[in-house]
Amino acid sequence: MNYRKLHSVTVSGSGERTMLMSHGFGCGQAMFRYLVAAFSPHYRVITYDIAGMGNYPIECFSRASHQDLNGYAKDVIGICEELGLSDVIHIGHSVSAMIAGLASIQRPDLFSQLVMIGPSACYINDGDYYGGFTREDIEELLEVLGENYISWSKSMAPSIMGNAEQPALGEELTASFCSMNPEIASFFARVTFTADNREDLSRITTPTLILQTEEDIIAPRQVGEYIHKHISGSKFVLLDARGHCPNISAPEVTIAAIKSYLEHG
Repeated sequence: MNYRKLHSVTVSGSGERTMLMSHGFGCGQAMFRYLVAAFSPHYRVITYDIAGMGNYPIECFSRASHQDLNGYAKDVIGICEELGLSDVIHIGHSVSAMIAGLASIQRPDLFSQLVMIGPSACYINDGDYYGGFTREDIEELLEVLGENYISWSKSMAPSIMGNAEQPALGEELTASFCSMNPEIASFFARVTFTADNREDLSRITTPTLILQTEEDIIAPRQVGEYIHKHISGSKFVLLDARGHCPNISAPEVTIAAIKSYLEHG
């Protein structure tokens, strides 16, 4: 399998260490443009399109290979192996944060550090665990998404982005969502929002930074704190930012937090 071609892998910079950046649901490589610009002078920065998103060929998407997040984690490993990567700093946004965590469990030798931006190990409330949504909420979300994905995208994307005073941000995320194939979007949304990877957290041994914003309707603060509690040795930083996509809405504080972690731990 040609992972580089399938996932439209882009390489920037030529530093000694490598950063691999993985985007969230309905997004693409452009969501990391500010981080790429900031880090490529000092690192080799690699971005790619997750299976079924961005420029990934729709005809090549395999539901059988992506029934759960471990399938997407295998793609991350495949890209690393094909490019001969090691000592990778993985920066994962949203669902890709947990995808990277799963990849690091399967192949801890490939990764030196993980940066999780707005992660969630489980979106559904369960007993004392608060994920932000009831099971009924998720089923309703998936039903509406499946019935009219474009309408759902136009309604939800601005709220997910937050920062209503900057409408261009919501418009960008809306356009990104709307560019995704509706059938694949519905499939991946169910994989994402019904996933429960809480038990996997204790198996992550790679040093991890968890970045959380003050207001996030997809991954509330309690979720980030839960992940921090269950990944041994992890660091939790509450960014002075709002919304689920601080890599776009608050790139300066996001970049500063990552730089501080890489330099000082």
